[in-house]
Amino acid sequence: MASRDQAGDAYPVNHVISPRPHPLPEVTHDYTMARFPPGPCSMALKSTVFRAELQVSDMDRHYYGTHALTLARHPSETDERLMVRLLAFALFADERLEFGRGLSSDDEPDLWRKSLTGEIELWIDLGQPDEADIRKACGRARQVVIVNYSGRSADIWWDKNGASLARSGNLTVIDIAPETVDALAALTDRGMRLQCMIQDGQVELYGEGSSITVDKRVRMAPADAAY
Repeated sequence: MASRDQAGDAYPVNHVISPRPHPLPEVTHDYTMARFPPGPCSMALKSTVFRAELQVSDMDRHYYGTHALTLARHPSETDERLMVRLLAFALFADERLEFGRGLSSDDEPDLWRKSLTGEIELWIDLGQPDEADIRKACGRARQVVIVNYSGRSADIWWDKNGASLARSGNLTVIDIAPETVDALAALTDRGMRLQCMIQDGQVELYGEGSSITVDKRVRMAPADAAY
């Protein structure tokens, strides 16, 4: 989120006046800029736009499609998080799956899929959300997925919240290994062409001259989920 400006102390304004034969007319100075000097926080930071052509062949779900995606990266979002968002799209690819406002909003997830009548069928958040926020999402959406990707800190989060979250019958928690996250970040580019193949739970991602075997584990999932 963009920082707000704070008024600073007045800056001294020094005038050097050379002697003149006649008095100068009175001049009224506007000290607005002196009292409130522009700084790096005076203008809202803008998101950076990334584009990706993602081809998905998911033999487990019998889903095959090519998606032209536009990702707006929040100023605070890292390459790692951006690419995990893209991976999450590949894992749950669907014609109605969309990127939400995520970091820019407390009321939207990183990705979601809605029915034709506007009901939230799938809610996907990244990282380590608060337990209360997860429970709220489980009440709003038919299925909720949390994608961890932060290594040891994600393990600590799970140790703290796993037992209570186990009571949520429509919740799935997936962990992406740090090595996979690093490899994904290396593919980051303003224009990307990627292929994702999924078979028997194994995920392979192919970029320009490189391939990644996605190391993921399912911490919890509904009994009928196919992950």
